[in-house]
Amino acid sequence: MIMSTPFPQGFLWGGAVAANQLEGAYNVDGKGLSVQDVMPNGIKTPPTPEPTEDNLKLIGIDFYNRYKEDVKLFAEMGFKVFRTSIAWSRIFPKGDELEPNEKGLQFYDDLFDECHKYGIEPLVTISHYETPLHLSREYDGWVNRKMVGFYERYVTTLFNRYKNKVKYWLTFNEINSILEAPFMSGGISTPKEQLSKQDLYQAVHHELVASALAVKIGHEIMPEAKIGCMVLSMPTYPLTPNPDDVIAVMESVHKNDFFADIHVRGQYPKYLNRYFKKHNINIHFEPDDEEILKNTVDFISFSYYVSICETGDPEKKIAGEGNLLGGVPNPYLQASEWGWQIDPQGLRYVLNTFYDRYQKPLFIVENGLGAVDELITDENGNKTVHDDYRIQYLNDHLVQVGEAIEDGVEVMGFTPWGCIDLVSASTAEMKKRYGFIYVDRNNDGTGTLERYRKKSFNWYKEVIATNGASLKK
Repeated sequence: MIMSTPFPQGFLWGGAVAANQLEGAYNVDGKGLSVQDVMPNGIKTPPTPEPTEDNLKLIGIDFYNRYKEDVKLFAEMGFKVFRTSIAWSRIFPKGDELEPNEKGLQFYDDLFDECHKYGIEPLVTISHYETPLHLSREYDGWVNRKMVGFYERYVTTLFNRYKNKVKYWLTFNEINSILEAPFMSGGISTPKEQLSKQDLYQAVHHELVASALAVKIGHEIMPEAKIGCMVLSMPTYPLTPNPDDVIAVMESVHKNDFFADIHVRGQYPKYLNRYFKKHNINIHFEPDDEEILKNTVDFISFSYYVSICETGDPEKKIAGEGNLLGGVPNPYLQASEWGWQIDPQGLRYVLNTFYDRYQKPLFIVENGLGAVDELITDENGNKTVHDDYRIQYLNDHLVQVGEAIEDGVEVMGFTPWGCIDLVSASTAEMKKRYGFIYVDRNNDGTGTLERYRKKSFNWYKEVIATNGASLKK
């Protein structure tokens, strides 16, 4: 009996990670330092002058040496796609060299070959919160126009090297997060409180030009490849039906959505003019920038963890604990242990909103529940985690993806975040776990690094095997 499912044949089921959160080997085989190597506490505190031993990302989960073991586990779950990133400073250790580091390039050759061995397609993020530290300190990151040229050399190197191994590319991870996390997201060394809006939005412009250049170069070198943007999605509801709250939502959404607007439409939206005028922002365009921006993406990918509310009442503007882009907590929603409000229907809403707005294929490349997991020994003597809370979270979100597909939305795939436990980007902790696979490493750095299948491992394996028919509504 064939069970019915809204998910189309060829739907890309998989999982997602980032190089800086799991590879480790931060100074091995010629790799240079990245901004992550001086962020031992995530985005909570200023960076340190040099890497410190308490930075869990320096070792990560030792994926650099254990990737074959991990890819085999992904294959056991039935992954069709594996989203990872390339560590920029593994390819260009300082970021401004003329020639790449061969040992870094070879590592990703080997990783992609291992994926293909099991029929898994790599989905590669070109820049995922790991700007080479030298580019941050020497040039102030993306504030400097020279970054466009460094990035162009980097992507050209990647596309030429991996053109026969990678079909799906993302230019920047959560590109809109630069507004709230300029050092982590944009390598901008000027402290956030000292950074002018002029410099911040000029940095945004440089990234958008670089992203469009990557699309242009990628389509020239790899005509069959699909190149997408990646944005942090955070659907925003009015706190009340008060028109002031509705207008507050509109203004908040404009600040967030213009990144995707430019990626898809190839030009700045007119609604930005008012914001730029209000804040005396005057974006400098180089002569070719307008033409470069017309190189638009093939699809839109995004992360989805939370929704937020907005209000026009300044007395109610109390940001939710886990909301990177601000906002006000929703009184109708429960929150995770880290204050991230749980809203499965928000995923259906954002899928419909994006598809109505852009009519481009969509790819959910991050979604998941960060939680404290307890490793136990089951009745068969196997170590595991009974993470029913994670199963419930992902089940409920995937049901809403199915609803969006029934609504007519074109969804390419789903890669839940941290498919294997890794170091959190926001807090730099190990105890904030997302994975289907438990990694024995603790916040204090202790642990064997052994891998164990959680209960959710077999649950997700069945979801993939049935193309979503096993989900419980």
